[in-house]
Amino acid sequence: MKPIYLDYNGTTPHDPEVIAAMRPFLEEEFGNPSSGHLYAVKPRQALNAARRQVAGLLNCAPEEVVFTSGGTEANNWAIIGTARALRGRGRHIVTSSFEHPAVMNVCAFLEKEGFETTYLPVSGIGMVEVADVRAALRPDTILVTIMHANNEVGTIQSIAEIAALARSRGIRMHTDAAQSLGKISVDVNALGVDLLSMAGHKLYAPKGVGALYVRGGLALETFMHGAGQEMGHRAGTENILEIVGLGQACEVAARNLEQNRRHMQAMRDRLHLAIATGLTQVRLNGHPEMRLPNTLSLSFRDLEANRILEAIGLEVAASAGAACHADSVEISHVLKAMAVPVEWAKGTLRLTTGRMTTITEIDRAADVIVKSVRAMREEQGKRGEGGG
Repeated sequence: MKPIYLDYNGTTPHDPEVIAAMRPFLEEEFGNPSSGHLYAVKPRQALNAARRQVAGLLNCAPEEVVFTSGGTEANNWAIIGTARALRGRGRHIVTSSFEHPAVMNVCAFLEKEGFETTYLPVSGIGMVEVADVRAALRPDTILVTIMHANNEVGTIQSIAEIAALARSRGIRMHTDAAQSLGKISVDVNALGVDLLSMAGHKLYAPKGVGALYVRGGLALETFMHGAGQEMGHRAGTENILEIVGLGQACEVAARNLEQNRRHMQAMRDRLHLAIATGLTQVRLNGHPEMRLPNTLSLSFRDLEANRILEAIGLEVAASAGAACHADSVEISHVLKAMAVPVEWAKGTLRLTTGRMTTITEIDRAADVIVKSVRAMREEQGKRGEGGG
């Protein structure tokens, strides 16, 4: 029996509708959409249809959607493209201290080109305070980039408020929405953002495809140079197979958004209740309410996450918030930013549910985790008695 999959924030399986939509472009429709003959017609139609499907989920115009190789490229282009396009106006960027590496490392890269980054703190529940954003803005600030929802603890940020603040100062606003799309409503107009990144493999589409929303009329320095595909924004023959998959995934997400949100949250809360009932010394990380409906970050005091994963690994697939070695503990930058005490942080698991998660799986996973943690604590107690 395969382990129960509870790592949907890491990646998602392919939705059956996505696979069905992609199949013709794997088996038959191989044409280049830029060609001038009949083999290009269906791929070109599919490309346009996928752009409309993505735009439908984001509530934007199709021409504001540019396909990329994934969320990382979208983040790189949004941040670097903005910085280089606006460097004559200023060289200051504002972000948070617990962004995804695809944002933080891009900002660090730009610092080598003479840009300056302010890394805002977050609260103990992972919130970026709007007042801190306001205080960080300067006359030379050109970009604010804050993730919509955190990938580890799920905290959802006040993006609409932050974007309104940035817009009032004439500052561009970007958000990485890779984790929030398909789980909660993501409307670029309601959020008020100028740029938004997405990744297919967080949305039941394939890995290796994503998109960047670019508000109409926005100037970005070109990131990929070549023959001028994607309306001149991103060169390179379009990955029609996976773009079709992303488009279909967005259509499915938009169609069933509320139903899927309720299901994922019910599975998450059932898992949390079972673990919290069966064990003591368990801590929830992230905002208790303003959190992705599928995300559960739990810390088990004085235990090591990698040892818990080893104990449950044949039956439950999850991820860790810390890596413990013989003489050191590497705690994730997210938990560090939230100032989670080390005795808690080192024993942190991220358990994330998905559309395919069942009650049976949740109950079995909770039972495995509770029994494994109890056994580890009993062993820990015996070692302590022996040493005393």
